[in-house]
Amino acid sequence: MWNLEGMTVTGNYYDIPVSGKVEMSRVAYGGGVKHTVVLDKPIQMRWRTEPTTRVIMNHAEILTVKD
Repeated sequence: MWNLEGMTVTGNYYDIPVSGKVEMSRVAYGGGVKHTVVLDKPIQMRWRTEPTTRVIMNHAEILTVKD
């Protein structure tokens, strides 16, 4: 199943463990699947000055899925 909208997921985003709710799932150009995840806890990225509350993850980066 590729559409994870509304489900809670955990995964690794640039080797940072994250968890949150999938806001949108889509098929990307070239056939891969990407998910926009609203994070439970914001993360700080080196190249950004403010914490990030949403990330776009590849389907392969998702580790667990719950309803």
